[in-house]
Amino acid sequence: MRHQKTKNKLSRSSAHRKSLLMNLSKEIIEHERIETTRRSQGGQAEIEQLITLAKRGDLHARRQALSTLAQDKFAVHKLFEEVAPRYADRPEATRAS
Repeated sequence: MRHQKTKNKLSRSSAHRKSLLMNLSKEIIEHERIETTRRSQGGQAEIEQLITLAKRGDLHARRQALSTLAQDKFAVHKLFEEVAPRYADRPEATRAS
């Protein structure tokens, strides 16, 4: 069942929202911090899920991250090799949405 699974729509169409969240995720991984408005709240769940994938570290997780980040190999490499080890001892994010 998908009860309580709604996401913040950010006043955009689904394609525009997907693109926006993908670009926000790539920028956060690349620069490790960004300044933004309320849009970052929508991107926070995306980033947490990507970090959880990177902590798994297997090939399937890497391919899922590539799919989410529009085949940006640099961002995925940085996510898996630099960002995820920093969060290795933290508990994994639960998927609320």
